[in-house]
Amino acid sequence: MAVEQSIHILRQIRSRYVQAKLWLYALQAIAVAAVGIAIFSRWRFEVPVLAFVAISMIIAAILYVALRWRSVSQTSLQQVARHLNRQYPALEDSTEMLLHEPQNLLQRLQQQKIAGVLQELHPEKEKTYTLRSTASYVALGLALVLTAGILYLPAAPLPDPKQSPEVQITFPDAPAAAADTATTIEQIEITVTPPAYTGKKAYKADNPNLRVEEGATVNWRIRTNKPAKALQLELNEQQAQTFKQSKTGYTFSRSFSQPTLYTINLNGQKSAFYTLEIIPDEAPAIEISKPKEYTEIRLGEPQRVSLQAKLTDDYGIREANMIATVAKGTGEAVKFREEKMKLNLSGNSRSYSINQTLDLQKLGMSFGDELYFYLQAWDNHRGYTRSETFFVQIEDTTIVEASFDMTAGVNPVPEYFRSQRQIIIDTEKLLKEQRSISKAEFQERSNNIGIDQKLLRLRYGKFLGEEFESGIGPGGGIPEGAGGHEEAQHFEGDGHDHPEFENQNSPEALLDPYLHKHDQEGEATIFEPAVKAKLKGALAQMWEAELRLRTFKPKEALPFEYMALRMLKDVQQSQRAYVAKTGFEAPPLKEPELRLTGELNKITPLNERNTIKQKQQYPDTKAALNWLARYKQNGKYKPSDAALLERAGQELAQRAVNTPGQNLRALQDMRQLISEVRTGDGKLCASCLATVEHALTALLPPAAQTPQPKQVMRSKLAQEYMKQLEQ
Repeated sequence: MAVEQSIHILRQIRSRYVQAKLWLYALQAIAVAAVGIAIFSRWRFEVPVLAFVAISMIIAAILYVALRWRSVSQTSLQQVARHLNRQYPALEDSTEMLLHEPQNLLQRLQQQKIAGVLQELHPEKEKTYTLRSTASYVALGLALVLTAGILYLPAAPLPDPKQSPEVQITFPDAPAAAADTATTIEQIEITVTPPAYTGKKAYKADNPNLRVEEGATVNWRIRTNKPAKALQLELNEQQAQTFKQSKTGYTFSRSFSQPTLYTINLNGQKSAFYTLEIIPDEAPAIEISKPKEYTEIRLGEPQRVSLQAKLTDDYGIREANMIATVAKGTGEAVKFREEKMKLNLSGNSRSYSINQTLDLQKLGMSFGDELYFYLQAWDNHRGYTRSETFFVQIEDTTIVEASFDMTAGVNPVPEYFRSQRQIIIDTEKLLKEQRSISKAEFQERSNNIGIDQKLLRLRYGKFLGEEFESGIGPGGGIPEGAGGHEEAQHFEGDGHDHPEFENQNSPEALLDPYLHKHDQEGEATIFEPAVKAKLKGALAQMWEAELRLRTFKPKEALPFEYMALRMLKDVQQSQRAYVAKTGFEAPPLKEPELRLTGELNKITPLNERNTIKQKQQYPDTKAALNWLARYKQNGKYKPSDAALLERAGQELAQRAVNTPGQNLRALQDMRQLISEVRTGDGKLCASCLATVEHALTALLPPAAQTPQPKQVMRSKLAQEYMKQLEQ
């Protein structure tokens, strides 16, 4: 009986623990769900985001309780027994034996002992566990306070995205006494439809001061409390156009390409001035970073040009291309060929990047040809932009440039320099055909070009007195600084004359430095020393090119061939001789003898007379300024003076069309002054008078400067001061 009663006590402890734990978790879930229910009941589905948050909080609270109940309900008597062992040391860690049948006498005795101890402790009357529920009660209290705040405290109304923005129009001339019976505007809606080239959708304006795209259509829709006798839209105080009446109110639509000022006239009462500014359509912008405006491709450089540019537009680019013109020939035989080339555009329609390479050989260009190109772009409207013209020229070694313009050139030296260009052309052709020919043919052609290079080298060596090849090659033909080879040694029979004088004091040895020797290498006097050094350098480059051509390396020989051609061209330029041109020189005129000696009896004066009438500028503005000056003196005015201010306001409005926002305040103050003058309510608005006077004064052109008479200085001190200034 004691054992069964102990098991009953364990079950009671477990039941009370599960109930307390579930109540603790329920408090936490109620705190979260209460806030979610308050949010949902306050805004429901009017704000989708808040509704989603509220529903999520409620679902999370329910799932939290369900998961906790599942975990707590799985608490077993075994766990309760282990908890009692930790709570009461008198149980000797043997409470779990009450849940099992004893296997022997010792276990039976121990089981009876523990059952008696458990009954003496009366754990069913005590709380054998501790739950931290204070935080849960605090969270529940805060949640209830927050819920009450959401439900009962006033909150700012949320904006309705479907509601159109309200536009307010003021009528400063409307009489206050008839405000209850007069026709008023209840609602005004302004819709702006941008033109098709912008790619924008129609939108509604929230302010009567508009700033629209060029060519946009503006639609005013007005609803009044009573039918209006006259409802007009007045532009620049000149063009008054009537609204069209419909079932829903009054409408007026028009497209605008120029800035303007407008007012709305309701039954003869004018509203304040409002601006309509125009956003102009900008032309496309072209920015070219590569190449430079003038590019020259020298010998040996690749005949390609890198093009890098950027095209931008405010609304989008419709088309872009490049116009390239190739010029071939010189003088009267020049020929031009124009081509339209596509551009490799990358990016969106408003900003394109160009990065491509122009192959001049594909354009049919050769040495001496020129390329002129420019970029052009069109936007979606009427914008067109053309870039600057860029020049690309391939250097031509056959053309000799004069050192100065007004001279005639004489060439005493034959032009033998085309052969080196032919060797370069043959080498480049061999490299292009290398893959399509056999190896034996490639080597044979390379060797033949090397032989041609040798013959050309020997040909130019004669100008230096090198009839033999002993001085050509490493060391012999390279001037100082052109190569790093060791000096070649000379031996007997190598073709050189080596004068040896046994006696250094002999007449031959003494005269040797002063003799003019034509038959010795290095003693030729056809060229000056500087030109001679350049020619030696060219021969050294030919030697290097020949060496690589003979060893079947034409690609490595090509740079030396180009360098040899450049040095030969420098030699050619330096050997030009020039003589000045001769021309006709007119005799001097005898001006003192012939001046004013002509016959004037047949010359008749003109009798025609033209009278030019100068139109006075801004007459009403000047009259209004005079009226303002008189009013400041006597403070009197008449209702008929309002017409003068009306005309002055029209001139000010005409000037303010280009800059609508500048004189808007002055026009509004002018409208208030006109209303006060018509009604005759007494003293006029002082601030309005100052603003209008300043605007009208700025409207007048600057006065022409006229000489002023010298003022008489009556003060001696002033006379002395002016005297010191004049000194």
